[in-house]
Amino acid sequence: MGKPKVFVAGPVSWNRLVVLDRLPEARPHTVFADRHWMAVGGTSAGKALNLASLGAQVTLRTVVGDDDLGRAVLDVLERAGVEVIAEVADGATEQHLNLMDPHGGRVSIYLELPELRDARHDERAFAAMAAADAAVIDLAEHARPLLAAARAAGVPVWCDLHSYDGVADFHRDFVAAADHVFLNDDAFRDGPGRDDDGLLALLKSLGKPAVATLGADGALGVADGAVHRVPAVPIEEIVDTNGAGDAFFSGFLVAHLAGSDMVAAMAAGAEQATRCLASPNLAPTTTSADHHDSPFRT
Repeated sequence: MGKPKVFVAGPVSWNRLVVLDRLPEARPHTVFADRHWMAVGGTSAGKALNLASLGAQVTLRTVVGDDDLGRAVLDVLERAGVEVIAEVADGATEQHLNLMDPHGGRVSIYLELPELRDARHDERAFAAMAAADAAVIDLAEHARPLLAAARAAGVPVWCDLHSYDGVADFHRDFVAAADHVFLNDDAFRDGPGRDDDGLLALLKSLGKPAVATLGADGALGVADGAVHRVPAVPIEEIVDTNGAGDAFFSGFLVAHLAGSDMVAAMAAGAEQATRCLASPNLAPTTTSADHHDSPFRT
């Protein structure tokens, strides 16, 4: 079997990452960062980079602004071997400020969000999608129209619903179009606890193979009426939690395309997530800006 071909559609961004000893309370006060850096972000960039690091042939259709940050993001992706179909939108490239604590807590603040008015490369995107073994359509308005196109092309649709709670309207089209669904357990957490019964009920209600990542508790999956669990892979030191969910998704997808069953694919996802956690970048072999490097360096 040759390299798996994966089409990805969705957002990329440039992020400033700030590590604090704990996330700030909702009151006026001053805090000092333990460290901070800038790097490529965005769930579709995370998937594309992880898929490429695992040997997949990846085409990413995304949106950037006509600015230096957008060109920096594209440079990182292309140097990692990702073929990029970039729509240039009005406004600045998507940017986030991520506040993180050492235990995996995170608050992501959107600073910029480009608006795509007219897509100029749809035919190229449709052709890449039709030739793919899987179409990953991520949560973004500019990716939403590609759900129907993937279904029409007969390409299996994979969707990452992130913190979906089972009722949010924004996710409805993605849930309906997907052949395989992923999400995390954020919507089912209440402080240190988690509503495992509610999470499992949601996975079963989707009526398709579905996996929820549980952070340090591993992952929970449902397929053909059977429930599967895998533990997280032990790690000595977590360097950066950004992209771990995308890494899990990517490891699972590549293993699935190679013929692995649900449990083996979940285990492959857990292994890739741990590699990502040990890296300062979105994927373990990413050629990205390291801590404090300028995004404009050559």
